[in-house]
Amino acid sequence: MNLYDFNHKNHEKRIALIRTQGEFLAVRVSNYYVIKLYSVDKFFAEIWYRGENCEVGLVRGFTGIALLEPYLEMVDLSEITE
Repeated sequence: MNLYDFNHKNHEKRIALIRTQGEFLAVRVSNYYVIKLYSVDKFFAEIWYRGENCEVGLVRGFTGIALLEPYLEMVDLSEITE
């Protein structure tokens, strides 16, 4: 699975891929969202859950280090970014 293919799937298929192929790395809270970070093959993925009802608001894959900034103090990424 590459990032392009992942991002062109619908939310349900992205979630299924994350759950079967992803490795959970961290969780954070931002405003009304609980955001879970995963490593999937050669990219990262986030699932954004909305507040109390835990409805999925966003599922995205990315490779950019800038999007990892909120996690840098929480996770040792050296093994999976080499």
